[in-house]
Amino acid sequence: MSTDISSEERFLPLRDGRTLAYAEAGNLSSKIVVLYLHGFFTVGDASQTSHVLLSKNVHFITPTLPGWGNTSPPPPSTPYRDCLTSDMTTLLSHLYPDFNGRDIKLYLAGGSLGTAPAQILYGAPYDKFPFGRCISGVLLLGAFSPFRYHKDYAKHMTWTQYILPGPIGYYMPFDLLTHLMKFVLARKLTTIEGAEASLRETVFDEMDQAEREEFAKWSEEHGMVPEDTVRKMAENVMKSTSKSWAGFMLTPSLLHSDWGFRPDALDEEHSRPPVLFTASKDDHMSPVAYTHYLAANYKNARIKHVDGGHMSILYHMDEVWAEFLADEQ
Repeated sequence: MSTDISSEERFLPLRDGRTLAYAEAGNLSSKIVVLYLHGFFTVGDASQTSHVLLSKNVHFITPTLPGWGNTSPPPPSTPYRDCLTSDMTTLLSHLYPDFNGRDIKLYLAGGSLGTAPAQILYGAPYDKFPFGRCISGVLLLGAFSPFRYHKDYAKHMTWTQYILPGPIGYYMPFDLLTHLMKFVLARKLTTIEGAEASLRETVFDEMDQAEREEFAKWSEEHGMVPEDTVRKMAENVMKSTSKSWAGFMLTPSLLHSDWGFRPDALDEEHSRPPVLFTASKDDHMSPVAYTHYLAANYKNARIKHVDGGHMSILYHMDEVWAEFLADEQ
């Protein structure tokens, strides 16, 4: 058994001259694969892989998404969904060169923004993503719905979200608002202190006292104090924009784009793997209404609700992983 919990970043050259960054942990030869797709302003990071995943003998893989960190943005004029399916097929083929079409069990997972690419892979045609036939389950943490089909998506946004990535920013010509927001954020995120301050303002200052105490407890259980956790997250914020801001610039178009399918129109074979949603009741970044829309449209879905805001699912992840991978011993 080849086991690696060092989780250092790795780089895979792609045929189009691009680079795909990823990290991995667990049993690197296991045929039980968890492919986790990250959220906003971070990168693929396996340095704090859950002990539940390690105990399940899985191969945990977390790529950095196109345009974030050290992963190249999509080629010009290539739809995001085609870039994603090609990149993930290349990555999994690299790690499993003897793949015969059915010999692995693939569990897809995504958090926040990463739930969009996770759903793209879930619904992708098998000629575009051959590993799709091996999907055994899908986990969506704080999910985003496809704005193209969820007509009421904007009703549940805060004013900040309504501007970007909502309809105002998306429909404004030349991505003017996105460029403006990039300019503002880039000035904040030039230092680790600025990244920490931004995280506190947008995430941690929104916590009530109960969630602050739960966050402190979770940090302590993982050998840290809350300040360490914030610093670790800030470091990944810095990494995510170290090469370019392409990932951020792509976000509105990704959420509004054609993902290649309608959630309510997936065929029976694609609908076979169960989908587990987690939804935080006070999450204003990924409103619970998005999860309710998706659960009503996917044929094989259920929801696990937790208290708290956008970060709160973090405190329940060991429990969620255990439930998601209940069939794996």
